[in-house]
Formats: sequence, C-alpha cells, structure tokens
Amino acid sequence: MFEKKTDIFKKKDRAAWTEIKDLLKKEGVTGVSAGHYLQDSVMAGGCGAKLDPRDFGEGGKIDREVYYIRVKDNDLERVQEILRQNGVAAGIDDDLMTDAALKKRHSYI
Repeated sequence: MFEKKTDIFKKKDRAAWTEIKDLLKKEGVTGVSAGHYLQDSVMAGGCGAKLDPRDFGEGGKIDREVYYIRVKDNDLERVQEILRQNGVAAGIDDDLMTDAALKKRHSYI
C-alpha cells in the first residue's frame, strides 16, 4: 500500500519540473508525487500584511517556490532511463536549504 519514494528532482525551476512531470505522465509512470512549497520565510511588511517587499520591484513577483518530484523506489531505474532517453536532466539542488551567506561561491577568475 505505502511504498518508499525517492526524490529525483528538487530545485527552484518550474519549467523543468513541469517538463519532467508531463514526461512521466506520458510514459505511464504511476505513483509519482510532485508538488511545491515556499522555502523562504516571508519578511513582515511595515503594515503587518505579511507582504514580501521583494515582490514589488521592477520585475514583479519572483517565483521562490521549491519544486519536487518523488518516484517509487521500484520505478527509479525505469524513470532514470526515461529521462536519459529523452535528454532531460533531473537533479537535486543541495544548496536550497543553505542560508544565502553560506552558499557556495563560484570563482570566475
């Protein structure tokens, strides 16, 4: 009834999440769990309305959702093969839960 599932995708990338979800559905993979949640905490606005002041910039509201896809352990190899055959890269962003000040810095020198 309940089967253990493994994360195959966890990133802040809605387009890739939608592509993988649609591909797995098309291929008939069942028991896929997919969803999203807000990882960032909302800073309190001055009026107490819990509006995030970062959303009122020039570009409008920013997508800060973390998107995830989990598949049953016994379907994992099949799902990986489906993704490989279709040239789709899934993955888990290990830096998601890290505070911005502690994130890995890239050196471009």
